[in-house]
Amino acid sequence: MLSRILIDFDYVLIIGDFNIHMDIPTNPVTSEFMRMLNSFGLTQHVSGPTHRHGHTLDLIISKRIDVNNTEITDVAISDHFGVFFNMSLSIRTLCEKRTITKRYLSAGSAVAFTDMIQSLPPLSENGNELVETFTHRVRSCIDVVAPKVTKTISGRIKMPWRNTTSIIKLRQDCRQAERRWRRSKLVVHFDIYKTTLQIYNSEVKSARKKYYSTLIDSTSNNSAALFRSIDRLVNPTSHVFPESVSVEKCDEFAIFFRDKITNLRQNIATSTNRLPALISVSHPNCNMSYFKEIDMVTLFDVISSLKSSTCELDPLPTCFFKQVLSSLSNEVLMIVNQSLQLGEFPNILKTAVVKPLLKNRNLDPTFLNNYRPISNLPFLSKIIEKVVSTQLNDYVKVNQINDTFQSGFRALHSTETALVRVVNDLRLNKDAGKLSVLFLLDLSAAFDTVDHEILIDRLQSWVGLSGLVLDWFRSYLTERDYYVALGTSSSTRQKITCGVPQGSILGPLLFNLYMLPLPHIINKHGISYHQYADDTQLYISLEPKALKSISSLFECIGDIQTWMSDNFLQLNKEKTEVLVIGSDSQKNDVQTYLNQMNLKAKQCVKNLGVTFDNELSFKSHIMTTCKTAYFHLRNIGKVRDMLSPADSEKLVHAFITSRIDYCNAVLSALPKSSISHLQRVLTRRRKRDHITPALHSLHWLPVSFRIDFKVLVMVFKCLHGLAPLYLTEMMVRYVPVRSLRSSNSNLLVIPKTRLKIGEGAFSHYGPKLWNSLPEELRGITSLYSFKSNLKTFLFRSAFS
Repeated sequence: MLSRILIDFDYVLIIGDFNIHMDIPTNPVTSEFMRMLNSFGLTQHVSGPTHRHGHTLDLIISKRIDVNNTEITDVAISDHFGVFFNMSLSIRTLCEKRTITKRYLSAGSAVAFTDMIQSLPPLSENGNELVETFTHRVRSCIDVVAPKVTKTISGRIKMPWRNTTSIIKLRQDCRQAERRWRRSKLVVHFDIYKTTLQIYNSEVKSARKKYYSTLIDSTSNNSAALFRSIDRLVNPTSHVFPESVSVEKCDEFAIFFRDKITNLRQNIATSTNRLPALISVSHPNCNMSYFKEIDMVTLFDVISSLKSSTCELDPLPTCFFKQVLSSLSNEVLMIVNQSLQLGEFPNILKTAVVKPLLKNRNLDPTFLNNYRPISNLPFLSKIIEKVVSTQLNDYVKVNQINDTFQSGFRALHSTETALVRVVNDLRLNKDAGKLSVLFLLDLSAAFDTVDHEILIDRLQSWVGLSGLVLDWFRSYLTERDYYVALGTSSSTRQKITCGVPQGSILGPLLFNLYMLPLPHIINKHGISYHQYADDTQLYISLEPKALKSISSLFECIGDIQTWMSDNFLQLNKEKTEVLVIGSDSQKNDVQTYLNQMNLKAKQCVKNLGVTFDNELSFKSHIMTTCKTAYFHLRNIGKVRDMLSPADSEKLVHAFITSRIDYCNAVLSALPKSSISHLQRVLTRRRKRDHITPALHSLHWLPVSFRIDFKVLVMVFKCLHGLAPLYLTEMMVRYVPVRSLRSSNSNLLVIPKTRLKIGEGAFSHYGPKLWNSLPEELRGITSLYSFKSNLKTFLFRSAFS
């Protein structure tokens, strides 16, 4: 019932006598009822007794409705009390007018621009003058071909399928027929009006369905782009209000963003008043002193791989830039190679345009702290960065500079591979009867407080950069600035004195290299860890009779905090979370040690998008996933009548299946009762309905088989060098002591563990599942062929 209601309605209020004792949370019915409400994102507002016997039976349940001032009063009508409350809806429509400036490019604009740019003499300048002259020439030509036009538009949402010439003509005919009928009141004119209106509505429906189908087809291979497109239609973008669009407001935003980082760095306690002592590690056999020049083929490959996002500092819109690239390629290639040869990054490309974006649609837009700065950089700067990033990544990979347990922004690594390793270690500890303590360290604005001098030293002494390469990075980091832009208004420019550039391609890679010394500190204490960019997980296993060894974890955290202070990184103690996995008595014993650090173990923590609980049952994560899935089902429901069944299926895969599949490898070997919640979301069936016919007709794998599919694909990658080292080392091939028929069957060694039902570990469950596959499947070496054949095999197994 709830799945149908929440998909059909934006705002929900449910009230009545539920006859469930909500005042007894340990009651199985009560706990299951609350879990169901949480999975649907519903809130229950009554907390006191509503019956003469002292139980809470009468409930107020809502979603997206503000319920407050709840009062419970005995009105002497029955044995139930009266429940009084206030409720309010907050619906804000954005119909304010906005001023926009844009170029109107036609089909012939590319040809006209190409002819004009080719008629100009070739460039001969060097360094910064080359980029400035190139930008000036390109901007002058495009201003002639397609000059900027400023106009005021309404904030009202315009449906794009209504703007075609045929639809506009039909709408005009319909309104003309309506006016004629209203003037004459004749039956014949009324019949003409009805016929015209029917034709118009039919054409609108057809155009709308065609528009959605084209939109879904064009972005079907890019879930992020598809999500943005559909979300823009069903949930209008939160704009900054007109009273905020002014030069004064832009300056206020710019100063706020600047002072936020400045104050944070000032609050970081350092051991001395000078720059901290730099840790040096020599790499005698590892050095990179120059960049390789690129050719025209490499340039075209780099540009085609970049997203077509445009910054207002770009002389050309990026999509148009790619269309006319053949006429600009020689100059662009000259700019890129000159930057690499001279060891200088052009100053004109160091300016960023910052757009304030409201963090959440429901937040107050008048508070600056509710905005996050979105930084846009010129497209030409991203081309140079991409070339440098490719060469630096190759150098780092060949020389194995990155830490093994750093999974952020690295090929073949992901949040899922990181969590699979961590969960596997925690489950094996639990199976061995040990207690596990997991610390999740949180940093405040880590990317923005990076010290440039320390980063340059890190690149030199830890990475082995020197010569022109080091000069290039020094030039890239220094003398950068930004300004805030809102509409046609902009702020004065503010200097950037620290941090890796936001919105850049090199920023994440540079931050990983900045954090290189941290694993050495952790290893010194013998603590297990895993990193994903600035997210650090520390975990330790303890024998039940040796809980005092947890002190090594506390010492490690103390050393980490000192190192971070010395490197201008702020460890946020308030957001640092602790999870203790073990028996209740062990948890209480560990809490006494945690009290020394003013920390308290939590029941659940959020770790890289997955909710961990202290039993590793992942029930909270499954409920959270269900809640998110129902939100997106509601959005799809808004446009469901406009879509064909094939397009609806694509949206379900992009919005819902992708979320159910996210990190689902950690759900391996969980009880079927837990997985069934996810299955019910995917097919909108009642609890006791048969789900097999629906899945068979859609040709969808059941959720449990999708988990098996993910595990098997991950095992395949481990065996063929397509997975991180920390997963590959867990897969051991089976080699019999004597010659057997199974010697060449690609079997894996299954670790000997004391696994209980529902406590399977990846290193155990993966090999066991792999060995159960047919020999012809295990012998496939192509990842694409393996996925295709495996999906067919699992589908037949599921419905045989």
